[in-house]
Amino acid sequence: MANDASKIRFAPNGALFVAPAPTGGGGTTLPTTVGDGGTTAPSGYKSFGYVNESGVTITPQINTDPVNVWQAAVPVLYNVKDASFSIKATFSEVSKITTEAFFGATWVQQGTAELWKLDLSSSPELTELSVVVDWQDKGRNYRCVIPRAMVSDRGAITLQRTANQEFELTFEALDHQGALGYMLTDDSNVDDGS
Repeated sequence: MANDASKIRFAPNGALFVAPAPTGGGGTTLPTTVGDGGTTAPSGYKSFGYVNESGVTITPQINTDPVNVWQAAVPVLYNVKDASFSIKATFSEVSKITTEAFFGATWVQQGTAELWKLDLSSSPELTELSVVVDWQDKGRNYRCVIPRAMVSDRGAITLQRTANQEFELTFEALDHQGALGYMLTDDSNVDDGS
């Protein structure tokens, strides 16, 4: 097969969306279409808004253990030890969605005044979320879906005069009916004709 520069893809724009994780009896309906590159949120999902210029990092990972035998100096097999699937992004907007995900708590309005309180528990409860990343390049759309996830890592907020506040979050997939997540695309480059 010859090299083909038209098959190189970038992600010049896109969006990250969140919803409550689906439950056994219903809840959020997972998307089954590829979307429009981040312009429109999937049904039931809300946008995190602006992501900083580093974009979004999607990391599938499989860790293995070698199976060594007496008769060979090299492994004869690798066994899957564990698997993971994560999405990491740094959000630039101060909003209900970003701050609640970052602090792991819910804003509660105090009385009738414009005052909200977010209590940081000494025994926080982790919230299950469903996360979708949409992006587009050269008219081709891509969608990554993690049906069930939790925030597994948070960066620090830096308060400066010359830089905006940013909220760095890593979402780690949880098992959902035997799967970590899935990808959707309308890019025909994934079809090799076989």
